[in-house]
Amino acid sequence: MTFTDVWRRHDFGAVSRRIASKTPADVRRALGRPRGSVDLEDLAALLSPAASAYLEDMAQASHQYTLERFGPTMRLYAPLYLSNVCANVCTYCGFSAHNRIRRKVLTDAETLAEARVLRGHGFDSVLLVTGEAGRVGRDYLAGSLRLLRPHFSGLWIEVQPLPEEDYGALAAEGMSAVMVYQETYEPAAYARHHLSGPKADMAWRLETPDRVGRAGVKKVGLGALFGLSDWRTDAWFTGLHLRHVETVHWRTRTSISFPRLRPHEGEEIPVTPFSERDLVQAACAFRLLSPETELSLSTRESEAFRNRAFRLGFTSMSAGSRTNPGGYASAPESLEQFAIDDNRSPAAVAAFLRSQGYEPVWKDWDSTYDGFAERGGARRAAAQALAL
Repeated sequence: MTFTDVWRRHDFGAVSRRIASKTPADVRRALGRPRGSVDLEDLAALLSPAASAYLEDMAQASHQYTLERFGPTMRLYAPLYLSNVCANVCTYCGFSAHNRIRRKVLTDAETLAEARVLRGHGFDSVLLVTGEAGRVGRDYLAGSLRLLRPHFSGLWIEVQPLPEEDYGALAAEGMSAVMVYQETYEPAAYARHHLSGPKADMAWRLETPDRVGRAGVKKVGLGALFGLSDWRTDAWFTGLHLRHVETVHWRTRTSISFPRLRPHEGEEIPVTPFSERDLVQAACAFRLLSPETELSLSTRESEAFRNRAFRLGFTSMSAGSRTNPGGYASAPESLEQFAIDDNRSPAAVAAFLRSQGYEPVWKDWDSTYDGFAERGGARRAAAQALAL
């Protein structure tokens, strides 16, 4: 059974109404569950308007769960944009094919220049990001992974959905995680915002985490783009998706992100409200639902908000992000996919975390875990060459 089969059993509007109907008693019941026993009905209560009055209780429990499982640590990562070429027309993205912008695919030399900057900041794991286009398919991604593998312990991708065999081939090249965000789980909203191109196929995207899990990839990231539809319902469906992955693909680790719509090239679109308080409620609800999953806090959010919210269940933060190809080294003024809000350097973010008693962690796991220990000598030599 794929997630599409599970998703089709639930009407988006009916789920919205069920969440709205939850009472304070339902919220208290969810908060009283033993750790690890919160179910999807409890998640609906924790995401409901009624739960707003219990946000402090949720935050305290989320903080405690996270400290006990992960300790006072925060993993720092950065995106490395390889390309802004895209065949999709999406209403909310600066890379959309209908925007008249200069398109760029990084060469090997440009990719290594980006890597040099990121290594200089201390990062030992990076997220490779592209638009969706044939020019940046499996062969290009495999070449980028081979190029970067000697320099980083962890390489993730956030690219177009791929066939299962492609994920297996990329994992063999050193890919350790796939981030694939559904954007919205509401069919009408999905069609309204994905006007043409491969991404218009909602079912193909819905089943991507299943293909990732079957391919044996070690981690998959899920999430919705909050602002496209009702955030509470999209968050509940993200929880449904998470529970499916945890149950069916239990060997695969999971992470959840909470991206909000940000300014971008092209016309601005109507945004469904999703405030900072709402983001905190969603994050705490997910920590109570799944004490093991990783929760990520993006540079889409402001410095002030991130400085307050990082304790509330999050285990990773991006830092010093650039959302344009070549943005770190060769083309800092080229088009961004979206505008970031926290512009601090990675060193400044790390220093803040230390001042709060947290340890910044610059990599996801050691290359030994991915079976690349035998390349240790090559990795050291490549790192030395990159520093030159």
